[in-house]
Formats: sequence, structure tokens, C-alpha cells
Amino acid sequence: MHIRVLVAAYLFQTGYGHFSYFWKSGEYGISRICQILFRLNFLVVVLCLVMNRPYQFYYFVPLVTFWFMVIYGTLGIWPQTGKKDENGSCSPYWEVVLKLLALLLCICLLSASQSSFENVFSLWPISKLFEWQGFLHEWWFRWKLDRFAVLHGMFFAFLYGALKKSHLLSEGKGETLFTPRMSSFLLFTSVVVFLTYSIWCASCKNKAECNEHHPYFSVLQILSFVLIRNIPGYVRSVYSSFFAWFGKISLELFICQYHIWLAADTKGILVLIPGSPVLNIIISTFIFVLVAHEISQITNDLVQITIPKDNSVALKRMLCVAIFLFGILALSSFEQMNKLK
Repeated sequence: MHIRVLVAAYLFQTGYGHFSYFWKSGEYGISRICQILFRLNFLVVVLCLVMNRPYQFYYFVPLVTFWFMVIYGTLGIWPQTGKKDENGSCSPYWEVVLKLLALLLCICLLSASQSSFENVFSLWPISKLFEWQGFLHEWWFRWKLDRFAVLHGMFFAFLYGALKKSHLLSEGKGETLFTPRMSSFLLFTSVVVFLTYSIWCASCKNKAECNEHHPYFSVLQILSFVLIRNIPGYVRSVYSSFFAWFGKISLELFICQYHIWLAADTKGILVLIPGSPVLNIIISTFIFVLVAHEISQITNDLVQITIPKDNSVALKRMLCVAIFLFGILALSSFEQMNKLK
């Protein structure tokens, strides 16, 4: 269950980060979409073509990509959140709240029925992106498991921004985030909640039952960690360069584990040095991290080269890539139909 919380935390940060960017900048250009989609999907698309794997094999990337498009659609629909009007003022809070409530309603409706959910995602060519061995059950399971994580991140970003604009937070170096009494209360509560949830995760015996509770309660541990990390001024003012470096390549680490750390479609372990498990894991981990770092660097460089800042040029290139991928999906569907005959 702790792994589940880590995935939820990544999605929480996805909601928080993209919401904060759109709300502050009001930038909804095609170039921005292309950069994010390229950054998320470049490695996976290459692996799918080279290794002959379905897109859903790397389930985390479809999940993050889907939620980015949901965030973009939610905030980018008229009236665009963060866009300044003629007077220079941004969207009122009630517009943002209405959008978040509408998104919550859509999530609840989709999660109410698996058959309705599968009907939505069974339309071609969308179905080819989310099918696993011809079925949508895996996508339903992954989507439902963390269906509220991104929304939680978006709401937290909105709440943080609103409090900051109202000057209700003290973010000076060495200062507690709230008043001393409120900070002490929240810090104590966060420690208790964090430890309680950790104990519950470790003692979980019925995995199916724990998965049912996870979408609703995982945010408690995530928020607890965020408050513990940020309420004390002396903790908030420092960070670990080591973990920050790993955070920058976290996406590549998740994807590369399928082919460097693991083997046999994640059912086995890659053995480079037989008979020496400790040495084997040290060397394979060293190679694993180096490859992930290099791929991250290459991807970032390619984003700058292939995605121009001009929206019209970016749109043309995106259409070319879409036509190429559409053709591959069509050929894949045609080949699958021939096998069934």
C-alpha cells in the first residue's frame, strides 16, 4: 500500500504543479501542451514501437498523460483560469471552485459504473491507447485507484494560492507557516495522521478492501507530509540535493525499471552476474540510474529542439505526429483483425 501512496503523491503533485502554472501564467498555448506531452510520452512511445508493447503496459504514463489533459481541459475551458481581463484581474474564486466541483462530479459519475466507464473509453482509437490484452479492466483499475489524487492536488494549489494572496501565510525564512498555536496544532495532527496511516498500510491484510479505501484516505498522508515539511520555517528553508536530483528523473526511473531492473515483462529480475545477488543489484542499479538520467537529459534536449515556442508551428508538428501515430494504430488494429479471422 505504501507504493500506492507514492503513485498518488506523484499524481497529487501533477495536479498541484499544473494548476499552479495555469493559474499564475494563464498560458494555454499549443506549444505548452506539446512540450508536456512530448516530455511524458517520448520514451514510452519509442519503447512501445521497439519492444512491441501496448501503451498500457507502462500504465503510469497513460495515467499521468490523461490527467494532464483533464487539468488542461478543466482550466482551459471558457472562462480560462488565470487569464487576465482588460482590467488586469484574474478569474474570481467562484469560477475556479465551480470548475473543480464540475470535475469532481464527472469523476464520481465515471467511477459509479465500470460498464459506463468502459463504454466511454471503448471508442476507437482511444481504446487502443488504454486496452490491455484487448480489455479495459486494467485501465479501469488504475484510474479508479487514484481518481481523486489529481483533484486533491488542484484544490490544495487553489487553497494555497488563495491563502497566499490573502496574506494569511508567513513564508519568511525561519518563520512558521501559521500562527504559533495553529502551527503546533497542525504539526502534531499531521504527525499523528502520518504515523496512523503508515501503520494501517503496513497492517493491511485484505488488499481489495484497502484499495477501496485508498482513493479517499491517501490524501491524508500526503497532506500530512506536506504540512510536516513546510510548517516549520527551519525545515522549509532547506532541501536535499540528492533527492531533488532523483526527483528530476523520477519518470524515467519508473519507465526504465521495466527493462533494466526487471525482466520477463516485470515477472523476473535481470541477472547480470549469476551467483552474486548483492553485486548484481548494485551494478544493475548503477546502470539503471545512469540510463534514466541520460534519457531524461536527451528528452529535455529534444523538447527544446522539436517543440518551437511558436504555437502555429507547434500545431503543425503535433498534427504530423498525430497522423503518424494514427497510422500506426490503424495498422495495429488491421493486423489484430487479421489474426482473429
